[in-house]
Amino acid sequence: MLNIPKEKISKILVIKLRAIGDVLLSTVVLKNLRHNFPHVKIDFLTEPPSKEIIEGNPYVDELIIFEREKNSLKKFYELRKRKYDLVIDLFCNPRSALLTFITGAKYRVGYAFRGRSYAYNVKLKPRKEVHHNVEFNLDALRALGLEIIDKEIYMPIDENAENFAKKFWNENKLNEKVVVALNPSGTWETKRWRLEKFARLGDEIAKNFKAKILILWGNQNELEDAQKISSMMEIKPIIPPRTNLKQMASILKRCSFMISNDSAPMHIATAVGTPTLGIYGPTNPYAQGPYGEKHLWVRREDLDCIACNLTKCPIGNICMKELSVETVYSAFLKLVEKNKESTGFPF
Repeated sequence: MLNIPKEKISKILVIKLRAIGDVLLSTVVLKNLRHNFPHVKIDFLTEPPSKEIIEGNPYVDELIIFEREKNSLKKFYELRKRKYDLVIDLFCNPRSALLTFITGAKYRVGYAFRGRSYAYNVKLKPRKEVHHNVEFNLDALRALGLEIIDKEIYMPIDENAENFAKKFWNENKLNEKVVVALNPSGTWETKRWRLEKFARLGDEIAKNFKAKILILWGNQNELEDAQKISSMMEIKPIIPPRTNLKQMASILKRCSFMISNDSAPMHIATAVGTPTLGIYGPTNPYAQGPYGEKHLWVRREDLDCIACNLTKCPIGNICMKELSVETVYSAFLKLVEKNKESTGFPF
């Protein structure tokens, strides 16, 4: 462990290029950095899709957007001109390693995966045991001898997003109602539970809890999936209008519960404090699950291939295809029981 001389640090850069959920999980380092370096400039570099995750974060002085298709020597030179003292690469792919190296910072922190060791002079070694991505990110600070005072991820929500969600809530008469959000999206096909099962689950919850069901979506394909789920449900759900990430966060903050595939909206729900049930198959919930004491996850524990991390399944994606509605509903009941005192609803 290196005890970094704090008095020699005046500018810090944190790099986490993508994806949206992973960038959100990396925000755990920011409050801790500010605690250890209360008077230094802290910047954050990410790609455009994650802009809203960092924009408005009180612990970040400047957000730098890196656009891959506009890579140029000029941009690299501009990054070097900023003269950072400490760069922490939490992405550690070949591109982020190069960016870290180019800064010329005195302290360059990163996981020295194959072919990237040259970029870092504070080389991190991943733990042998499986651990959550939040802890993976915090380990970078521990390696510098920094004090960890907080383990919360942070999603900033602005006034416009709050007004959007409040208007949506009022228009749909959702105040004082049990509202359960369902999120059928996922970046990999193998991470997605079947639409017809989401429909059956939604009906079961709507009937038994007199709940209003929201079906979340982001892009056009996800809107079509939401509409398919709606068409299969006996008790019609509510499909919100198009939202940006902050508006989605503000809507989720008002929900009683969230049930979601492993995805960015799932992590956003946990960040705003909504009790969340994650549905898992190829990814590992011990590393990428909903983070925090309020939340639970469910998966097929009987499969040897569970958490295979494959984007294409050679045996028919049975971890998701054969995960029953009854199993997920039973896990939801446990989530309700776990949070019945904090939710304020008489379940």
